[in-house]
Amino acid sequence: MSLHESGEDYLETIYLLHQKTPYVRSVDIANELGYTKASISRAMRILREAGLITVAEDGDVRLTKAGLKKAVEVYERHTLITDFFEQFLGVNEITAEKDACKIEHVISEETYLRLRSYMTKQGYDPKKVKA
Repeated sequence: MSLHESGEDYLETIYLLHQKTPYVRSVDIANELGYTKASISRAMRILREAGLITVAEDGDVRLTKAGLKKAVEVYERHTLITDFFEQFLGVNEITAEKDACKIEHVISEETYLRLRSYMTKQGYDPKKVKA
């Protein structure tokens, strides 16, 4: 399934929020991303229909196995690209973060894998992401 950039951002945000707290609600996602509750509600419906999240009666938002897999993929890309910009190019942290957030959605699999391989050969040790 192909997700739009915003869908990937939602999954990544849910993943990161769950790293901080066991219970994530739509309002937490809205606060983190700065989106309206209406936008979050629509996104949650789309992600739920796609089988990427579940929403419990008490509002707890959870990633499904497929949602977790996609969220981890997006987050790993984000982290690697951010680190490349900071460590290899000397880009400041804020700019590196913003640019990586844009690029993580459009970079091809081939380019991403080659970038990861290059960085590894240069001694880069990627952070382990919890699945």
